[in-house]
Amino acid sequence: MSIKAKTNKLLHQRFGPVFLVTVLLSAISLITRLSLLIYSASSVDWSIFNLFKILVIGLLYDLAAASFAVIPIVIYLWLLPSKWYASKFNKILLFIYFFFVVFTLIFNAISEWFFWEEFSVRYNFIAVDYLVYTTEVIGNIRQSYPINSIMVALVIITALIVYLLRKSITTSTTNKTGFGKRTIIALILLCLPVLTYFGVSHRWKYHSKNQYVNELSGNGIYDFGFAFWNNQLDYNTFYKILPIKNAESILSNLLQQDSTAKNGTFKNTFRAINNAGIQNKMNVVLISVESLSAEFLSAFGNTQHITPQLDSLAKEGLLFNNLYASGTRTVRGLEALSLCIPPTPGQSIVKRPDNKNLFTLGSIFRSKGYNSRFIYGGYGYFDNMNEFFSNNGYQVTDRSALQDSEIHYSNIWGVADEDLFTLSLRELDKDYKDKKPFFAQIMTVSNHRPYTYPEGRIDIPSHTGREGAVKYTDYAIGKFIREAKQKPWFSNTLFVIVADHCASSAGKVQLPVDKYHIPMIFYSPGHIAPGKFEKLTAQIDIGPTILGYLNFSYDSKFFGQDVFKMKDSEERAFISTYQSLGYIKNNKLVILDPNKKATTYKPDFTNGNAVAIPADQKLINEAISNYQMASYLYQNGLYGFESKKKP
Repeated sequence: MSIKAKTNKLLHQRFGPVFLVTVLLSAISLITRLSLLIYSASSVDWSIFNLFKILVIGLLYDLAAASFAVIPIVIYLWLLPSKWYASKFNKILLFIYFFFVVFTLIFNAISEWFFWEEFSVRYNFIAVDYLVYTTEVIGNIRQSYPINSIMVALVIITALIVYLLRKSITTSTTNKTGFGKRTIIALILLCLPVLTYFGVSHRWKYHSKNQYVNELSGNGIYDFGFAFWNNQLDYNTFYKILPIKNAESILSNLLQQDSTAKNGTFKNTFRAINNAGIQNKMNVVLISVESLSAEFLSAFGNTQHITPQLDSLAKEGLLFNNLYASGTRTVRGLEALSLCIPPTPGQSIVKRPDNKNLFTLGSIFRSKGYNSRFIYGGYGYFDNMNEFFSNNGYQVTDRSALQDSEIHYSNIWGVADEDLFTLSLRELDKDYKDKKPFFAQIMTVSNHRPYTYPEGRIDIPSHTGREGAVKYTDYAIGKFIREAKQKPWFSNTLFVIVADHCASSAGKVQLPVDKYHIPMIFYSPGHIAPGKFEKLTAQIDIGPTILGYLNFSYDSKFFGQDVFKMKDSEERAFISTYQSLGYIKNNKLVILDPNKKATTYKPDFTNGNAVAIPADQKLINEAISNYQMASYLYQNGLYGFESKKKP
């Protein structure tokens, strides 16, 4: 029997529409996969074996996604009485259903394209996270793409496909399968998603050393479902662990730099940081810049001249050449800067429940008599910023503090950075007037898709791409510094300019180290001499380094360390996705994965590639100790400014 004859026979069966939905999903998924493969051709490791895996494993995930997608139509075809099955009303319902299915599949394919263009991965934790903030996400899409034209085109294409499939859609309506027989078939079909849930592993696609090959082997719909159901990853369940006493002992040896154990015993990370001499109560302004990769600055080889203000500040201040971000999202940067803790798997602590009264940089400054502020250009409910910072030692100010007349420009993410800095200057002036030293963490928003900003500020028109947004943010920072120089508090202020994360995290390998490389500048004329700091620095070290520069003595629970006092043997950094946890030390990279796997690599810090090398057990144990203890302290209420349990 020919394929065509077999297909016609299947379509004539009562559950023919189920077969048709499966074919449609698999076909559109294949077209999507091939399109993404062509788009990423230069980054894929091409081989017959890799291509075979992309197609075969991809088809397996397509069928897995289809087993869930057909559940509604299976139930409908099972329960609909035969006497109604051939009715005109049922045919209309089938057409409506298939219009919805085809439209959804094509819409998903286009969404996957845009998601891949932004992140170079299939749907993951980020996509699920976006569901919570539909206003910002939908607004970002509308401002970034011609969404109305896309939707009209989608409707037309969907209608055309349904019209071409009209005979296949209604072919099965002549079938009069009895209730008993169709019950057996329905139950078998409904068992398939159960078998998929328990039998198909999300890890099957991770078969290649090339990350693009792995992602292309997946299915966006299946990956979205997996991410939705697994948005929290318990460290002890999914990752390699050590006996807690062993992990604590290793960590104690790593964290005893210029510190003494509290009450004579090192417990968890609780220790006293001792700095001799007088504390220097300078004001501190920490500017967290959206998506500022190191590669944008001329100091790191950029020739586009899109950061002239930062380039100038880098020459006048102390430029950190070897700093690495904790993660790939703003909330990870905020977590690292405020909590100074390695990134725990799953959601950032900023967005988790029970995250009040934690040990933060803001709480330390507040204990020293400072006003601690978090100032954000958007609405602070996004990513739970208001809730987190207001309950952890900071006073929060967001765009709602600005009058409409004070806003030169805004998009869905927030006001233009120049307006954010105007707001910041106003708040800092208040603190100075009240004779209070201040610590302010300012979070910018303009360097983000849709890359729009006020016209006439720079020589790149708005809405033309990332380079323009970078240059506009650079312009706004330069303007802020110039205006701050006119303030009476400027001469006693330390400015720290640092990225929250890089503009892109895509690479050929699991954790491409070059996609975590970010710049930082310590700027304070008259206090900090121009220079470059070359030691390997983690984003979680920034808080303790600022406190060390101010010569503060304090009781600490931070995992970060003062890099100005760091020995060469103590250099290390943490990089991560929401599930892969990296530890860089001694020019090696240890990656902990949620299948209780630990692998050691030799990374290339220039292009991000990495080659697996024999396991370095000492380094692996250090990585485990840091990540395991970070999760342990948070989950057991031991990372509070005043712990729920005594440390």
